[in-house]
Amino acid sequence: MKRKIIKIDEEKCNGCGLCIPNCPEGALQIIDGKARLISDICCDGLGACLGHCPEGAITIDDREAEKYDEKKVMENIIKQGKNVIKAHLEHLKDHNQKEFLKEAINFLKEKGIQNPLIEGKGGGMQKEHFSGCPGSKILDFGGKGKEEKGDGGKRESQLRQWPIQLHLVSPMAPYYKKADVLLAADCVAYSLGDFHKDYLKGKAIAIACPKLDEGQEEYVEKVKSLIEDSDINTLTVMTMEVPCCGGLVAIAKEALCQAKRKIPIKSIIVGLQGNILSEEWV
Repeated sequence: MKRKIIKIDEEKCNGCGLCIPNCPEGALQIIDGKARLISDICCDGLGACLGHCPEGAITIDDREAEKYDEKKVMENIIKQGKNVIKAHLEHLKDHNQKEFLKEAINFLKEKGIQNPLIEGKGGGMQKEHFSGCPGSKILDFGGKGKEEKGDGGKRESQLRQWPIQLHLVSPMAPYYKKADVLLAADCVAYSLGDFHKDYLKGKAIAIACPKLDEGQEEYVEKVKSLIEDSDINTLTVMTMEVPCCGGLVAIAKEALCQAKRKIPIKSIIVGLQGNILSEEWV
């Protein structure tokens, strides 16, 4: 099959080996004084090694290559310990490789190994570090909500954090600790004119689409971690009236069912024209 894969310029490569630790997949080795791609199936073609070559000897090529095998990669990854497993999962997540990430997480489950992106039951709390993708960098804007200005003034955003997409957020981020959390379907904020003022103010948020997003078993784990590890106070789930949106409430209920702690969950359903159809504790 034809796919993206790294290419090494042997004339430029000086064999320094700086690319090796930045390829946890195990696709690179130093042989005869040069970096070599030893396995097509272990190279994901995402280029984690590129920025670590001082000679610029590594590029991405589009050529015929064996299909990348995530399970084979994970067999090598787990031998290197938790930090390498975490770096690999973050690498896949930062590059939006949802299918590979799903395979990797399932592999860990099969082996009985805790997913290091999600806090374990007995491992103590851990912070998820910034791995290089600006969209995933944790930013806490502080405060419990900004003051509203009068009708003649500009209305302030009530967003307290970044990121907000459920695949990108870390349940261990400081703004979730003992917070009231809003879990909103992607379309909700576009339908509600006063979403910030009436619903987002004073809350930490995560957004998701229960119809289009993949890897929703990870969503259950993240909401469960918010309940158990961040000790959130309440969870408000806001969805649209369309049937597919009900999946977000189901995710929240499943997470609560699996969690040791129990918290109140409120379901708010929004009409297509921005009216509130129902609001109830579930």
